Amino acid sequence: MVLEEIVDTGLTLTTLIDELKRLGVASVAICALVNKHARRQAEVDVTYAGIELDDGFLVGYGLDLAELKRNLPAIYV
Repeated sequence: MVLEEIVDTGLTLTTLIDELKRLGVASVAICALVNKHARRQAEVDVTYAGIELDDGFLVGYGLDLAELKRNLPAIYV
């Protein structure tokens, strides 16, 4: 199980999954807080997603915009 905060382009996860398979891992499941689709460059099968988002920039709850808005109590687009 790979836990990810945001799946955006999919490039990092594709590289990680390829490496895990090279090491002999039998299966990989991906659990993401946010699964963003608009900027996807590599096909990634997100097994579990908390939020499905087509497009938008997220801030709050630890996500920031130039170090701002990170302390908001929820996630906002």
